[in-house]
Amino acid sequence: MRLVVTCNGPGEAAGWLRPLLRALYDQSPDADVHVFFVPDDYATGEEPAFVRSLFPQAHVYDRKAYVRVALGARYDGVPSGTEAVLYLGGDLMHAARLQRRFGGATMTYKFSSRRYARRTERAFAVDEANAERFRNDGIPPDRVAVVGNLAVDGAVAEAESALGESTGEGGLLIMPGSRRHEVEQLIPFFFTAALWIKRELPSMPIAFAISPFTQLEAVRDAVERGGDRRMFAQRGRMVREGADAYLVSSHGDARFPIVRNAMAAARRAKLALTIPGTKTIELAALGTPAVACTPLNAAELIAVNGPLTYLDRLPFAGVALKRSVATAISRRYRFHTQPNMDAGRELIAELHGTLTPGRVARVVLERLADREWLAETSQMLAALYARHRGAAARMAGDLLGALRVYA
Repeated sequence: MRLVVTCNGPGEAAGWLRPLLRALYDQSPDADVHVFFVPDDYATGEEPAFVRSLFPQAHVYDRKAYVRVALGARYDGVPSGTEAVLYLGGDLMHAARLQRRFGGATMTYKFSSRRYARRTERAFAVDEANAERFRNDGIPPDRVAVVGNLAVDGAVAEAESALGESTGEGGLLIMPGSRRHEVEQLIPFFFTAALWIKRELPSMPIAFAISPFTQLEAVRDAVERGGDRRMFAQRGRMVREGADAYLVSSHGDARFPIVRNAMAAARRAKLALTIPGTKTIELAALGTPAVACTPLNAAELIAVNGPLTYLDRLPFAGVALKRSVATAISRRYRFHTQPNMDAGRELIAELHGTLTPGRVARVVLERLADREWLAETSQMLAALYARHRGAAARMAGDLLGALRVYA
């Protein structure tokens, strides 16, 4: 049985693809899976290597290989056909293009559109609201299956990993993101906030969870440069001691360990400081309270969906236009994190707009001191996604059943 999958950025690779592939191979070790990473502004470029390291039995193609295959060129190892093409990230048009190249049934997870509804044989929904959107797009009800949020299984599996790291009981875990602008701007920004917090709470364990998609050299460059001046960040250093790495203040009086297994660290953390994205769902699944920031200090540097993300490249007014678009998108939504959207209330504390490290530090300190909020929020977040556990196994079972029919 053969399956072709499209994927794109770090959230999709770690939060969706990783748990699904693990479940697929658990249920069918001989499954022939071909993963294509498609061009995408949210991608880091490290995703293919990450997936290859975890699943050496999978056939993984980077975006350059995808472009060649999509244009009809020959490429070593590429199959002549497949039973199905599954969308698991990126623009839907890429999955449609591969389906035209390889044939097979078209399947999708979470996203669809009326344009592709007729050709969709199977649509896997995160929840009933997502399933209703599929049906409204024109996908027949008998082709829609509610499986749950794959990111929940991904978070739980990582947290239970034998290679888990931790900040120490009751610590603060900072998760700055892995996209290029996040590394360059938010690592120095959160580093400066961490210095403020450390001055107030010298005994508080603080660690930085750096994505496996981010090279340590990029972390070093970011903290040494200090980011855009509008981020109000201080410069620091990164030092390595054997296999360990630390972010260190310029005077050497504060140092924060860098961990790679974020969910294992988050499981023991008292609070997480992060940004909106898949990671907030993962934190919620573990019951880890969080403060999520959407800094708009340099809004034109943020990646947004679609061609509008390139506005800043236009001469003269491009930067101002991109800044206006990013700000307008931010203000359109009451909540920026999926757990808050799903709960219909603010469980994760959110900060939007022009932010300073000092303000972020103050909010974090207030939340750390509020034991009642920490306890209640932890329980409510864990309960929010409890029913989603097992999503990967459910989806894998449905997928494999369909592939057997199509074979």
